[in-house]
Amino acid sequence: MTNYSRAAARSLACLMLLSQTPVQPVLAQEVAAPAKLDDSDPWLYRGSDIPHDPDWHFGELSNGLRYAVRKNGVPPGQVSIRIRVDAGSLYEKDSERGYAHLLEHMLFRQSKYIPEGTAIAAFQRLGATFGSDTNAVTSTTQTVFKLDLPNATPESLDETFKLMSGMVSAPTLSASNLKSDLPIVLAEMRERGGASKRVQDAMQQVFYAGQPLSVREPIGTVQSLTAATPQSVRAFYSRWYRPDNVAVIVAGDADPATLASYVKKWFGDWKASGARSPAPSFGDPAAPAGADPRNPVGETRVLVEPDLPPSMMYAILRPWRQVTDNIVYNQGLMIDSIAQAIINRRLESKARAGGSYLSASVNQDDVSRSADATFVSVTPLGDDWEAALKDVRAVIADAVSRPPTQEEIDREVAELDLAFQVPVEQQRILPGSKLADDLVNALDIRETVAAPQDVLRIFRETKPLFTPKAVLEHTQALFSGTVTRGLFTTQKAGQASDAELRQALLDPVKPDESVRLAANAAPVSFDKLPAIGKPAKPEAELPVGLLDIEELTFANGVKVLLWPVQEEPGRVMVKVRFGGGYRSIDPKDAPYITLGQYALVGSGVATLGQEDLDRVATGRKLGFDFDVQDASFQFSAETRPSDLADQLYLFAAKLDLPKWDASPFLRAKAAAKIQYDTFATSPQGVLNRDLQFYQHGEDPRFATPTPAEIEATTPEGFKRVWGKALHDGPVEVQIFGDFDKAAAIASLEKTFGALKPRTPAPSTADLANVSVPQPSDKPIVLHHHGDPDQAAAVISWPTGGGSMGIRESRQLEILTQLFTNRLLDAVREKLGVSYAPYVYSSWPVDLQAGGSITAMAQVDPKSVSVFFQTADEIAQDLINNPPTADELARVTEPLRQQVTRAASSTSFFMSQLEGATEEPSRFGTIRTVLYDYTETTPEKMQALAARYLGKNASWRLEVMPEGKTSGAIASR
Repeated sequence: MTNYSRAAARSLACLMLLSQTPVQPVLAQEVAAPAKLDDSDPWLYRGSDIPHDPDWHFGELSNGLRYAVRKNGVPPGQVSIRIRVDAGSLYEKDSERGYAHLLEHMLFRQSKYIPEGTAIAAFQRLGATFGSDTNAVTSTTQTVFKLDLPNATPESLDETFKLMSGMVSAPTLSASNLKSDLPIVLAEMRERGGASKRVQDAMQQVFYAGQPLSVREPIGTVQSLTAATPQSVRAFYSRWYRPDNVAVIVAGDADPATLASYVKKWFGDWKASGARSPAPSFGDPAAPAGADPRNPVGETRVLVEPDLPPSMMYAILRPWRQVTDNIVYNQGLMIDSIAQAIINRRLESKARAGGSYLSASVNQDDVSRSADATFVSVTPLGDDWEAALKDVRAVIADAVSRPPTQEEIDREVAELDLAFQVPVEQQRILPGSKLADDLVNALDIRETVAAPQDVLRIFRETKPLFTPKAVLEHTQALFSGTVTRGLFTTQKAGQASDAELRQALLDPVKPDESVRLAANAAPVSFDKLPAIGKPAKPEAELPVGLLDIEELTFANGVKVLLWPVQEEPGRVMVKVRFGGGYRSIDPKDAPYITLGQYALVGSGVATLGQEDLDRVATGRKLGFDFDVQDASFQFSAETRPSDLADQLYLFAAKLDLPKWDASPFLRAKAAAKIQYDTFATSPQGVLNRDLQFYQHGEDPRFATPTPAEIEATTPEGFKRVWGKALHDGPVEVQIFGDFDKAAAIASLEKTFGALKPRTPAPSTADLANVSVPQPSDKPIVLHHHGDPDQAAAVISWPTGGGSMGIRESRQLEILTQLFTNRLLDAVREKLGVSYAPYVYSSWPVDLQAGGSITAMAQVDPKSVSVFFQTADEIAQDLINNPPTADELARVTEPLRQQVTRAASSTSFFMSQLEGATEEPSRFGTIRTVLYDYTETTPEKMQALAARYLGKNASWRLEVMPEGKTSGAIASR
C-alpha cells in the first residue's frame, strides 16, 4: 500500500468508528501472486526510446490479445478495467454507419454470462454505479468498455472479468437484442440533434471533405440503423471483435501479476476466426485543383443558425502519419505547445483590451488519425465578422513572421514546467481510473506513456532548445499545410457568403505586434502588493473532535478549519465561504449574479488587473474559482504548499482590496447577451436556462437574465452589488491537505486575520424565505427552437432543507436511486422513448426549505404524457409497495462504495464540513454519513415515498417544439 492508502484508511476508519453500524474496510484482499511478470519486451515501447514507465506491466496472450496492468491504490480497494477494441465508426462500411456504437449497446444487453437485460443489475450487485462506474464509449477510431470496480476482492474481480470477457468475446446479438437496443440508440440520436449537431456535421463535412471522417459520425444514420439485422451486425462484430484487435488495461489496488492472471484466465481461450482484416484507409486532406500553394484555401461554408452565437473556425490541414513516439518527437511537441501558448496569450490580451472579437484561440490536434490540423476559433462581436477574422489573422501573421521574445518563451516554459511538475508531486494520489484512461488514449493515437518524473526530466533537459528561432520555425510549420478550410456560423442570412468567407481567408493581412509581451516588462510580484491590514493572531485554536481538524477564531470574526494531511503530497485545497449567497442579493439586482460569475474574479485585486493576475501567477499553482450558493458565496482553489501563502493573499485581498476594472464586466455583458439565444436551441438548453427559476417559485434571482436585462446593467451597479456582497457576512476558511500548520497560521495572520471586522450577514429569517412551486398536475409549458422531434419532461416533488434534516436527505438519495432504476427500466429499456432518464434529490443545507425530488427525461413530443404517466405510476408503486431486498441492495451497495471511495480524500470532508464553524452540528452529521446513505429497510423507503411522492404533491414542466402546446403556457 502507498502512503495515500494509509491516509485513506485512516479517514475511512473514522467513518466506520463513527457510524452506527460496523462497515468492512474497502481495501482489496489480495490473493497469492502468480509467477513474476516478464517486462523484458513491453509491446507499447517497441521502436521507441521513451523510458518505460516501470509501474505498467505489459503482456500478450497466444491469441494476440494484449494487456497492461499496474498496481494503484487510489481510491483504495478499486480496480479500473478498460477493454479497448481498435474499431470505431471509421471502420464501418457505408451500409454499416452506426454499427460500432450499436454494438456497444448490444454487448451490454446479453452475452455468455449475462442474461438478457440484466447487466445493470449484475454490476450494481458488485457495487458499480451504472453510468459512472460502468460505461462504454464509441469514437471514430475505437470502442472502449469501462468498469471501475469498488471494494475489489478476489471473488468480485473474478466475477467481473468473467462478465466483461463474455460481453466482448461472446455476445448474443439476437433479433430480440436488436429490437430492444435500436429504439434506445435512436433516442440517443434524437437527443443529440438540433443546431449544435448541425454545426458539428457541417464542420466535419467541410474540414474533412473527401475523407471518410466527413460522413462517419459514431451515432450513424436512421437509414442504416433501421436496416440493421442480427446478421449484418454480427458481420461487423466478427470483422473487428477478435482478440488480436483488443487490449485490456487494468489499474487498481491489487498485485499486477494477480490482475494479469485474471486477463489470462478469462480472455486466453478467445479464438479469432479467419485472417485479421486490415484497417481501412482514412484518406488525406487535399487542396483543390489550382490552389495557391502559398495559401491553399479550399472549402468554405456559411451556416445560418439564428439561435447560436456567431462563431468562426478555420483549419490548416496536413496529412496524418503515424510517428515514432520518441524523445525527439516529444521535444518537438513541447515547442509546438509553447508556440501555441504564446499566440493564445496574445489573442486573449487583445480581446481583453476590447475590440472586434469576444474570444479567439489556436489549437493543434491530430484528428481521428485522419488529419494533422491547426484550428483557429473566433467569436466575433457585432456584425463585422471580417474585422474580427482580420484582427485574429493579424496576430497570427506577426507570430509567423518574427520570433517571439525570450521573455514570452520563458513565461510559457514556466507554465509548462508547473504542468509537468504537479503530476510528479501528486503521483501517489493519481487515480487508477485516470491512469487506465491515459493508456487507452495513448493506444488510440499510437503513442506511449511515460512516468511523470521522466516527462519532467525530458522537458527540463529540452529547455536549451526553447529558443526564439526554434519557436518561430514551429509556429510557421503549425500554420502551413496542404489546405485551409473554414466554417462561419452566423445568426443572420445574407451576412456572409461562402465566397466572401473564402476571400477573407485569402486576403493578406498586416502583422499586428501590439500585443507582444514587451522585452524587459516591469516585473509583478506579491512582495510589492499592499498589505491586507494589521496582522492579528487567532484568539482561539481548538480541536473539533474529528480526525486532526482544528478550528481557529480571529477577533474580526473569521473562522478557519485546518487539516494538515501530508499523505496527500503536493496538494492543498482552499475554500473561502463568505456572505449571504443568492438570498442576500436584492431581486431587482438579479442580473448582476450572472455577471458576477463571469467577471468578479477578473475585475482584479489590490493593484492587480486581469493581465497582472496572469503574470503574477506564472509558474505558480494558484486558482480562483467562484461560486454562488444558496446562502453563501465561495472562492476555491487547489494549490501547492509553496504557493499557499500567496493563494490566501489573493482570496483575502478580493474581500478587502477589490479592484473594479470595467473591462471584464463589459466583456461579461457581451458574452451573456451572446449566449442567451443558444439556450433556446434544444429542450436541454431551455431547462438549463429556466428550470432553477421555476424550481425556486419563479424567484428572479434564479432566472437567466435576458439580453435586455443584461444591457440595463452598469459598471457602477456591478461595483455596488458585488462590493456589498464581498463586504457582508461571516468568513469561513478551510485549508485541507499537504501544508505546514505553523506556516499556514502565519499566512492567515497576515491575510484573513488582518481583514476589517465584517458587516453582519442578513438574518436567518431573511435567508429562510424560500419560494417553492405550488403542486399542480397541469404542466408549465416552455418552447424551444430546435428539432420538431425533441421535447423534455420534468416532474418534481418539493421536500425540505436545513442541516437538521441532513440525515433524511441522505435517505432520500436512496429513494431517488430506486426511482432512477425503475425509470431507466421502464422508459429506456422497455419503452425506448428516452436515452437517459434520471431522478435526483436536492436538499439545501443552508436553508429551511427548497429541496426537491426531480425526475426528468428528454423524449419525443408524443411521449411527454407517457413519461408523466410512468413517473406517476412508479411514485405510486413506491408508496403502495416496499421495494424488494434485492432491489434495495442494488442501490445501497453502490452508494456504500461511492461514500467510502469519496471518503478516501480530504476533499470529501471539506465539502461535508462547509459552514460547520457557524453551525457546529455539521461536525456531528458527518459521523453518520455512511450509515445514513446505506442502512435502511424496504418499509422505511415506503414511508419516505409516502411522505414526499404523493399524487397531489408534485408540479411538472414540459419543453415542447415551437408551435406545439399543451397545459398552461409560461413565457419569459
